[in-house]
Amino acid sequence: QVKLVESGGGSVQPGGSRRLSCTGSGYRYIAHCMAWFRQAPGKEREGVASIDSDGRTNYADSVMGRFTISEDNSKNTLYLQMNNLKPEDTAMYYCALQRGMCRLSRVFAGDDPFTYFGFWGQGTQVTVSS
Repeated sequence: QVKLVESGGGSVQPGGSRRLSCTGSGYRYIAHCMAWFRQAPGKEREGVASIDSDGRTNYADSVMGRFTISEDNSKNTLYLQMNNLKPEDTAMYYCALQRGMCRLSRVFAGDDPFTYFGFWGQGTQVTVSS
């Protein structure tokens, strides 16, 4: 049974940094894609960043240059380093797992993320305010 557990959320001032973690268990897919999504109140869930089995990454334009996604396969842990945080980054952040090729670009184009990502964590809240 696949299980994803996020941690690291909290409150931070604008311009600050935060690192999210997502520890996974129950899967051993040779080819897979791990991603971070976020959802603010009243808004749809949006893709933030993804990383595939070969380490290739993809980012939403809104976080490019501020956020970095990485993965430690020895620990089955996914990270999201968030720097220069803005109030508009406030959201519940979710990690997700997809078998095979990353399809986050399709999500950026408007596809439903649940079409591709079959496993999700419970989320961790990030609040950016002064």
